[in-house]
Amino acid sequence: MSYQALAQEAEQILRLNWRDGFTVPTNKLYPFQWNWDSGFTCLGHAYFEPKWAIRELNSLLSGQWENGMIPHIIFHSETETSYFPNHDFWNTTVNAGAPQKPKTSGITQPPVHGFILENLLSKFPDDAALLAFVKAIFPKVVHSHRFFYTYRDPEREGLAFLYHPWETGRDNSPLWDESNARIQIDKSTLPAYTRQDTKLADKKERPTSDQYDRFVYMLELGKKHQYDGEGIFEESPVLLQDTLTNAILIQSNQSLIRIGERLGLDTGELKEWQAQSVKSFREKLWNEKLATFTCYDLRKEAQIEYKEIGGLTALSAEIATKDQANKLNDYLNDLHNRGYYLCPSFDVDDPLFDSKRYWRGPIWPQMNWLIYGGLKAYGFMDTAKIVRGDFLELVDKLGFYEYFEAQKSVAVQLDKGYGGGQFSWTSACVLDLLHEDG
Repeated sequence: MSYQALAQEAEQILRLNWRDGFTVPTNKLYPFQWNWDSGFTCLGHAYFEPKWAIRELNSLLSGQWENGMIPHIIFHSETETSYFPNHDFWNTTVNAGAPQKPKTSGITQPPVHGFILENLLSKFPDDAALLAFVKAIFPKVVHSHRFFYTYRDPEREGLAFLYHPWETGRDNSPLWDESNARIQIDKSTLPAYTRQDTKLADKKERPTSDQYDRFVYMLELGKKHQYDGEGIFEESPVLLQDTLTNAILIQSNQSLIRIGERLGLDTGELKEWQAQSVKSFREKLWNEKLATFTCYDLRKEAQIEYKEIGGLTALSAEIATKDQANKLNDYLNDLHNRGYYLCPSFDVDDPLFDSKRYWRGPIWPQMNWLIYGGLKAYGFMDTAKIVRGDFLELVDKLGFYEYFEAQKSVAVQLDKGYGGGQFSWTSACVLDLLHEDG
């Protein structure tokens, strides 16, 4: 397929998934509006319907809580029943600051919206409607960052914790395994539920039933503490300072600082957060033995020593020192030379690597987009070209899927990608990467 044909199909998919104000990630598997999906989707809207990006973000922010949290799902329809957990299972009315309409989930996701806004402004620097929109929502996006520093950083380190795997976006990554093993579940106490995802996607590509029981357990724990209470920090057996979420928070902080300075808006609070966050990230999360950044287990008070995709996002946030960045770049080049597509979501040499199952190994479009930008920022143009080319090759060969096989020797035998098809962030990232390099 030519790049022109890829771009045309990407646009078609984004139009197909548009729902008069927001975009669903894919038509059946994820029928609502997802937080970070919507951010990445705006990258694609910019090339054919720029006003949709404004509507997309306005729609997402309609679900923002009084405490600043932007939930990970906005349930614009209360009659759609093909997804679990639906709005009624979350029961966010336990928190007085949750909106009554639209209904939402009770947890958040990586805060991509600051750098998405900067990306849009770079494309349309003099667009009056966009400038007015950015000025109007700037305080709301800053408030969403304030949520992390107020409710998810009780020790005031500048690093936010997450307690539910869905919040990282990397639901079933091995980085959660040890923490999840601490959860002692009496299954008779769990509310009855029926998964919908495995009816629409291959079970071998999805989290296991045991993992899902833990997802529900943690959901119930959040509900018990009104989703933002100090009780979560005190009781949860799972408290993770996540590389990806904190790197994205730092990246969006910096974008908001630049936007604020350009538009004459207050950036004092952002600068205070940023100075502390960058320092703590570099000092606490770098693992010299593995030569990567790692997540930190607050319950164990130790790093979670795995090489996984979150550590590489220190490049996109420009957190890594030059020496650290060189080591991350060397790691990616070694994988390329060994016959892997870039960038696998988990360490290919670890026994827990699974190139087919969700976040335990496959390639993810939005992660390649992030890491591509980070490599360019550090001047690693050759590696950036590989990351971009691998992603576009996978989409060309296997379709606009949610995620992809990382082993070239396996991918050559496949006729499609993994997870949901006709996927929005895949389409948006294709459009942006095609456009950037002409």
